[in-house]
Order: sequence, then C-alpha cells, then structure tokens
Amino acid sequence: MVARLEEVHPVFRAMRSEDLETVARIDAAAYPYPWSQAIFRDCLAAGYECWALARAGEILGYGVLSIAAGEGHLLNLCVTPVRQRAGHGRRILARMLDLARWHRAERVFLEVRPSNPGAIALYHDAGFNEIGRRPNYYPAARGREDALVMAIELLAP
Repeated sequence: MVARLEEVHPVFRAMRSEDLETVARIDAAAYPYPWSQAIFRDCLAAGYECWALARAGEILGYGVLSIAAGEGHLLNLCVTPVRQRAGHGRRILARMLDLARWHRAERVFLEVRPSNPGAIALYHDAGFNEIGRRPNYYPAARGREDALVMAIELLAP
C-alpha cells in the first residue's frame, strides 16, 4: 500500500469556498478578534492569493496575500493552535513570499500586534523589518492596540 503524498507531508493548495468554515474556525481558535467567514469569502472573490497548507484532509494553516502596484500585503497568516511550533508558519510565509515574487512584487508589507512575539520573531527571521506603527489599529480587551508595520524587500530567488 502506497500512501499519497498529502497524507504524509503537508501540501499547499488553493483555498476553496468549501474551506471557509474550517478556515474561519481556525482563525477564531487562534485570535481573540478573528476574521469572519465573509471576510475570507471576500478575499477569494477579490482574487487574492488564498492558500491552505493541508495534510490528510486537515487544514493546518493558511495565508492570504494581496498584490497591487508591485507590492504585496500579507493580510493573514495563521496555523491552527494545536499544530503551531512545527514549522508550518514558516512554510506558509515562504510560500506567500514566493507568490509575491511570482507576481513581481518588489516588497511585501504586513501588520502584526506587538502582543504577538511569536509572529514578530517569525517575520524578523524571514527578513522583515519594522518600518512603522499604526496607532489603535486592532481591537483589544482594553480598547485598541497598535499595529507594528513590517516590510521586506524582495530579491530574485
């Protein structure tokens, strides 16, 4: 008996409308202020790069990237909490950056909560630098939280 590749190793695939309930559930498990299923649906409808990392039919995580005017914007990157700390976030981020290069983006931007040190470390390790702050950007338990704005200049692979 031969196992299919996606049953053993995670593989990337385009996010589909039938994934949206699962993706929204993962987002809700990972973040206190998650995206709604409608936001993910809008991203698919807009033609954004929406990709899932899956293994044996289970979505482990996903990324959402918009591209316009030679720039990428990483809108969402998430790994289901029970699958975190296994390198999936790094794989998804690398895939999103490869997609940005494929679209000939010269740089990619993102926003991240200062209260999310794991994500900040991931982005720094990938070569992102903090370039600014957006005051009161995110909802938070005690009002609002700033966003760190980070960017990476893309070089040919």
